[in-house]
Amino acid sequence: MDYIERFLDETAAIAARLDRGAIGRVMKHLLDVRDRGGRLFVLGVGGSAANAAHAVNDFRTITGIEAYAPTDNVAELTARINDAGWDTTFSAWLRTSRLSPRDAVLVLSVGGGDVERGVSVNLVRALELARAVGATILGLVGRTGGVTAQVADACVIVPVPSPETVTPHTEAFQSVLWHLLVSHPKLQAAPMRWESFR
Repeated sequence: MDYIERFLDETAAIAARLDRGAIGRVMKHLLDVRDRGGRLFVLGVGGSAANAAHAVNDFRTITGIEAYAPTDNVAELTARINDAGWDTTFSAWLRTSRLSPRDAVLVLSVGGGDVERGVSVNLVRALELARAVGATILGLVGRTGGVTAQVADACVIVPVPSPETVTPHTEAFQSVLWHLLVSHPKLQAAPMRWESFR
């Protein structure tokens, strides 16, 4: 019971400490992307890749933003890994998608990418490309020291109080945050199914 209590207490503490201003800045950029007819590319690895697939669905169906995740096409992803290596999987995919200044890249990640530690280098290469072409960079991450937090135009850092639970809380709050965003009255463009039964 001690761990259950601690985990849930941490969850409540994180929700209370989330930077509301940072969330608002991410939302403003998403509104700008939709207004200018840009696309949203959601990048994540591991559990964050699963979150990316869900987020893409919600951004497309609820907000009307054209959204994609490179990890949704496993054939292309594994071909790129096999042929050119892991590090360039996302940047090469974004090049083929003709990433442009109208578009945004949203990174869902625990650490946000770290070349020195060799963690999520494919995210870092994608961010380098996004910066080079002038695309908007957004992030929902759990660490301040990763590349995403350093280069993003807007980024929400999940303030996890314990180093032992950074991954589960960060990946859980990615879901909380994108659901907050897509259901916000300023961003929501279509009714959600269960909420329409009134």
